[in-house]
Amino acid sequence: MTEAAENTAKAALRIHMRAKRRELVREHPEADWQAGDHGPDMLARLKYSRPGVIAVYRASGNEMDPRPLADNLAALGWRLALPVCREIDQAVVFRAWAPGDRLIPDVMNIAAPLDSAPELKPDIIVAPVLAFDHVGNRLGQGGGYYDRTLEALRAGPRPPVYVGLAFNGQEVDHVPVYDHDQRLDAILTETGYRPFS
Repeated sequence: MTEAAENTAKAALRIHMRAKRRELVREHPEADWQAGDHGPDMLARLKYSRPGVIAVYRASGNEMDPRPLADNLAALGWRLALPVCREIDQAVVFRAWAPGDRLIPDVMNIAAPLDSAPELKPDIIVAPVLAFDHVGNRLGQGGGYYDRTLEALRAGPRPPVYVGLAFNGQEVDHVPVYDHDQRLDAILTETGYRPFS
C-alpha cells in the first residue's frame, strides 16, 4: 500500500473511530473505573516485584480517563508521571506528577507538570487509543509523539512496557501502520488486561 493510501485509510479510520468512541462513552460511562480496577492484575501479570514509575496522560475529549488507574497504582506505591512536549515533532519527556499538582500548558497546549518537576523514566507508559488490533497496532491522533518517544526508549536499556488504554469496543480487524509506528505491548480495557505477543 502506498503512503498516500495509508494516509487515506488512517484518516477514514480516525473519523469512524472518533464517532465510535463517543458512542462507547455514552454506553459505558463506568468503563474508565473498570479499567482502573484491572491495574493490580496488570502489575501481577507483568511480574513487577516492587513499585516503579507509570506514565499516564491527561484525557482529552472522550479518551478513556486514566485517573482511576493512576489512583489505584499510586495507592500501591507507584510514582506517577505525565508526558511533556518540549518541542514540536519531537519525542516527549515524562515529569513527576501527583493528583492536585499544578499543571501548565506545554508547547502543544496540553496540561503538563511544571519544569521544576523531576524528569522520570517510566517502567510503564499508558497511552490513549483511537483504535487497536489483535497484534497491538495502535491508531492515535496522528501526531506521532508516542511513536517517536517509544522508538527512542526502546533503543535504550530497560525499555518501558507500552500499554494502550481503551474501550474493548475500539478493537478493529486491522490498523494501517507505517514502519515507524510502534506497537503496543498490551491493551487495558474495561474487560481486563491483554498482552500482545
